[in-house]
Amino acid sequence: MCNLYTVRKTAAEVAAYFGVDNPVQSNAPEEVYPGTPGMVIVEGDAGREMRSMTWGFPLRLKGMKPDAKPKPVNNIAELTKPMWVGLARKPQWRCLIPVTHFAEAEGEKGRKTRTWFSLKNEPVFAWGGLWRVSDEWGPVYSGAMTDANEAVAPVHDRMPVLLHPDEHERWLRGSFDDILALQHRKYPSDGIDIERTSELWVRKKAPADETPSLL
Repeated sequence: MCNLYTVRKTAAEVAAYFGVDNPVQSNAPEEVYPGTPGMVIVEGDAGREMRSMTWGFPLRLKGMKPDAKPKPVNNIAELTKPMWVGLARKPQWRCLIPVTHFAEAEGEKGRKTRTWFSLKNEPVFAWGGLWRVSDEWGPVYSGAMTDANEAVAPVHDRMPVLLHPDEHERWLRGSFDDILALQHRKYPSDGIDIERTSELWVRKKAPADETPSLL
């Protein structure tokens, strides 16, 4: 799963990369956690738009109190699952998630550290996702996952669906079969940079890495 990523670029830089004419100011932080704001790119009536949304579809688990906060489902294991397939079939509910790095926890339980992944020669890149409007949090989004390639597999068995620039249009406007094919192909391992750190995965006041993600 992916429960932490960064966008270390300005809104104007992200907008220029994705061909968006309306860069918006967002309260999204550089480090994005489930249940917090992030930026996404969608296809609007007048072309591509940048919008601020909450990362994670709200989910109420059995036994939760009526006033309890829903859990953010921030990763999509399989686009054919009932929770996602209705949205995935309709291009208007697809999005591109701008990312500069994504992280996975590595190491012993209780002492896990952050290992960061980025793309070589790509200062910002796209993660394929879906979005909708929720009753609880308004517009929300989640990112599609796939089997890890050889670069990521030593740390985690899953990774985000990373898109080449020439695949952006296919994800946003292509057929359902098109995006299934993108989810099931592996991003080339030699295109990924890895940065292992001594930074603890769970910081004080930061969200833990236990979030429901695979439905």
